Amino acid sequence: MEHPLTQYIHPGCPAFDLHEYEMTGGYSALQKVLTSMSYQEVQKLVQDSGLKGRGGAGFNTGMKWSFVPMGNDAPHPKYLIANADEMEPGTFKDRMLLEGNPHQLIEGMILAAYAIQADISYIFLRWAYKKAAQLLRKSIHEAYAAGYLGKNIRGSGFSLEMHLHTGVGRYMCGEETALLNALEGKRATPRSKPPFPQISGLYGKPTIVNNVETLCNLPHIVNNGAEWFRGLGSGDDGGTKLYGVSGKVNNPGCWELPIGSVTVRELVEEYAGGMKNGYQLKGILPGGASTDFLTTEHLDVKMDFASVQAAGSRLGTGTMVVMDDATCPVGFVHNLQHFFAQESCGWCTPCREGLPWVEKMLLSLEHGTGTNEDMELLQMHTQWLGPGNTFCALAPGAMEPLQSALKYFREDFERHITMHKCPYD
Repeated sequence: MEHPLTQYIHPGCPAFDLHEYEMTGGYSALQKVLTSMSYQEVQKLVQDSGLKGRGGAGFNTGMKWSFVPMGNDAPHPKYLIANADEMEPGTFKDRMLLEGNPHQLIEGMILAAYAIQADISYIFLRWAYKKAAQLLRKSIHEAYAAGYLGKNIRGSGFSLEMHLHTGVGRYMCGEETALLNALEGKRATPRSKPPFPQISGLYGKPTIVNNVETLCNLPHIVNNGAEWFRGLGSGDDGGTKLYGVSGKVNNPGCWELPIGSVTVRELVEEYAGGMKNGYQLKGILPGGASTDFLTTEHLDVKMDFASVQAAGSRLGTGTMVVMDDATCPVGFVHNLQHFFAQESCGWCTPCREGLPWVEKMLLSLEHGTGTNEDMELLQMHTQWLGPGNTFCALAPGAMEPLQSALKYFREDFERHITMHKCPYD
């Protein structure tokens, strides 16, 4: 079964140009909205569809839009931003969409901009996505030339400018207010909330930031309706989800499936082809590097927001990182903490000082010089750097793989202390 986001995307094939996208129904949703729908109707349609943000938070997209001031007295310009930074380790789903069908994102952005009556839009792109940048520049130019962007789009009276902005490679820009600071040419640090970006965002004006996958759903929702979209999913979540698997599996990759229709076991064993010969599954991070480990006891958990949360983790980006039984959990988590410590913006003390300290303790364990006191300190740090104790979610996210590794793989940590070396060497 082919699904809406990826039905025309095939690995190794060139991305759709404007003509090819239009031949498959591209920009028909935009024509429909411009000729027969008000912005209120678009907002309600998306809210009724149950589309949740696909960047990790899982918040209702239409409801997020509803917080933007509307009407004649609303401040302008308003901004719509596509977060294409995708710096979460283990996550690569947005790259597939950007390199396979960039016009799908552009049409989705125009629809979102119409819904909130935005005047200016930006694509905030990860610096390493060189191919995506080239394709997006070409596609934006094509959209302008065809009258889908610019002043008075298709004679509708609605206007939208679109710009591509390439980030400099800071993970912190995944946090939407840090992204806004970076767009303004400032240091990428998070802002205090409230005010929220929907009220005071880029340059102090109303702003919506949505993930690439989220925006790519919009043309299909407009064309097919809210009930159709809800019917694609299983349970309380509507639509499809891009699921990825990386690690020592036979067939690492990315698949679009009805959200909630697939379990951890099915993703690993059927779609990813199972573990490579000689390896057994030990643990998984279900939604990227900043989610809690699940283990073999969770193989039958459904990959939807509620089910993964009930199992003690988060769906996150839906891109699973598999850890095998030949990989040291301490070394695995140390590698993650090294990344998070490097990527801390340094804005708040717990994150700036705590993450490097956590990384050093884990390195000491790996070198065989760790102590039982280090174990106690690591456990305390998972709370000191947890939710509510830092300015943003970077450090709490970094603590999720650590706290769950201490829970599920504690014997591996303790063996590093008793053997005075890494037992996996």
